[in-house]
Amino acid sequence: ERIVIENRDWVVLVPYWAVWPYETMLLPKTQVSRLQDLTDSQQQTLAITMKDLCTRYDNLFLCSFPYSMGWHGAPTGPRSNDDASHWTFHGIYLPPLLRSATIKKHMVGYELLAQAQRDLTPEQAAEKLRSLSSTHYRHGETSLTPEELAKYM
Repeated sequence: ERIVIENRDWVVLVPYWAVWPYETMLLPKTQVSRLQDLTDSQQQTLAITMKDLCTRYDNLFLCSFPYSMGWHGAPTGPRSNDDASHWTFHGIYLPPLLRSATIKKHMVGYELLAQAQRDLTPEQAAEKLRSLSSTHYRHGETSLTPEELAKYM
């Protein structure tokens, strides 16, 4: 019930420890340690999954939805030949919008120093995002059709 998007290579979910209202994780369905380890199929479906998620974010409050996003993976450079089988490459989206295009969550005081306050449960956030269209509210012509999306399921 915390899954937002799922296709043959990727799953987007709201982690149970999410602090930001619509925080999500983007995870591969098979073990991948680094970005450069992705197959051609995984690269293609990653782009489609990211587009789908960002469209749903924009559709949530009918605005260009702000977020911070980052990747976690195994070390590269001089450590890239080390065993990395215990690493799972994944992305994290941290959007600040809470109830509308103009109401943002700000972490201050006790949330920074003690315990973050949950504004909605991970299950509620996932349900809301899952229920949104993958056709962009303003730029529908840039969206994949349901038939095109079905090829990647």
